[in-house]
Amino acid sequence: MNLISREELKEKLDRRDDFKLVMALGDWAYRASHIPGSLNLGHMNDVESLLNAQDEIVVYCSDPTCIASQAAYHFLTKKGFKYVRRFAGGLAEWEAAGYPLEGEGL
Repeated sequence: MNLISREELKEKLDRRDDFKLVMALGDWAYRASHIPGSLNLGHMNDVESLLNAQDEIVVYCSDPTCIASQAAYHFLTKKGFKYVRRFAGGLAEWEAAGYPLEGEGL
């Protein structure tokens, strides 16, 4: 599994790199709290409408023990997406670093 660190993800966002940041949890979790700029991939049926096989994609979920981002990573790579990485720390690590979140639950 190709991982990305919290610091590298923050740098990519700060530089406004061209990539898709995807939260792999359901709609309710996304609405409650997510990393700014994230797309929601709560349903695998949404993949074709949100992502292109040539996109650079970073998937994440709630924390290192959450398997949703692992499942999304494997799903995308099996569908032929070549440039997929996982931010394993998820929302918990992002928030612990004091980085911004957005959502209705904040």
